[in-house]
Amino acid sequence: MKRIIVDYKKLTPEILSLLVEKYPDGYDDDQIISFKNAKNETVDAVEVRTEDSIYLVKVSTRLENTMANYDEEDYDEADFNEPIVDLPEKAEEETEDEEQEED
Repeated sequence: MKRIIVDYKKLTPEILSLLVEKYPDGYDDDQIISFKNAKNETVDAVEVRTEDSIYLVKVSTRLENTMANYDEEDYDEADFNEPIVDLPEKAEEETEDEEQEED
């Protein structure tokens, strides 16, 4: 089984949906795993598993906010393997579409 450390910048909608499913009310301190990385820095992460991988997602304020605001309908199925930071936000797209219609 692969173990993969994931930073917020590399978080995909697929992994985010697994996190929200496993931690629907957020995660507690006792669910956070602390370990040393290759640079001997302490890293805090939460674990989520798939059939073939264990993801350790680094804990951050941005992760907590993203989990709290997660809505599966915000992502197309084709986007599920793309990092969420690279995807345009739906709210921004809708605003741009509305502005173009007014012109």
